[in-house]
Amino acid sequence: MFKIVKREQFSPVTYLWKLEAPDIAKAARPGHFVIVRHGDGGERVPLTIADFDRAAGTITLVIQAVGKTTTALMGLQEGEYLDDLAGPLGHARHFDQVKKVVCVGGGLGVAPTYPQLRQYKQNGAYTISIVGFRSKDLMFWIDRFQTESDELIIATDDGSTGVKGLVTGPLQEVLDRNPDIDEVLAIGPAIMMKACVAVTKPRNIKTIVSLNPIMVDGTGMCGGCRVTVGGKMAFACVDGPEFDGLQVDFDELLARAKRFDPAERESMRLLHERCHLPRQSS
Repeated sequence: MFKIVKREQFSPVTYLWKLEAPDIAKAARPGHFVIVRHGDGGERVPLTIADFDRAAGTITLVIQAVGKTTTALMGLQEGEYLDDLAGPLGHARHFDQVKKVVCVGGGLGVAPTYPQLRQYKQNGAYTISIVGFRSKDLMFWIDRFQTESDELIIATDDGSTGVKGLVTGPLQEVLDRNPDIDEVLAIGPAIMMKACVAVTKPRNIKTIVSLNPIMVDGTGMCGGCRVTVGGKMAFACVDGPEFDGLQVDFDELLARAKRFDPAERESMRLLHERCHLPRQSS
């Protein structure tokens, strides 16, 4: 069992866990993910490691309650224990020596962007960060990004703070005034990563994306996380989760993500009825 040594609520649907997991913390690298499970018959949920502290033996996860399991897990409090935690899984990120990089994080994707931003900075790169949220109330970790970024741009859909609009607007502007960008990292919803690639691809700028499709076992056996990259089949859990964004078939990825929408809606309906939870607006 894995103790929750810290819990923080960022918004009504976004929360943080810091977990005691010394073996995982010792092996964790930027880009790795874990699979969590709690309760008898609990669903296995893949979550990217947002931070790790080898000295303290802890890892940090930032979670958004978007489905039945992540909504139920939100009830676990500091001092309680998570039943199962497997990892680190996937390939750790390999960092090329780059002089200037743009790190784009959207929504929950801001969390896994952070350890990579930190590594870029430690490697001596000039770092430009763009973080996007639906509104100011949903923002988190701005202080961390300020520490590791030479330039930081905040975008909100509603214009409540920073630039009004999507992250692609600031990304386009940054690339226009920085023709020497070596690499772009984009982590967030699949539709956001697709939009970022649409900006970088005409310029042929190396663009790394982190894919988080539906997974079951995390070992490549179930096939649920199958993606097409460069015209070839890959599995996000064992071949990724990070890929060359210019080669990802995002249309296929987005279509496959909708397969289980009816089942997920029914699961949420049953959860709300059983626990009398307020329904979340879609």
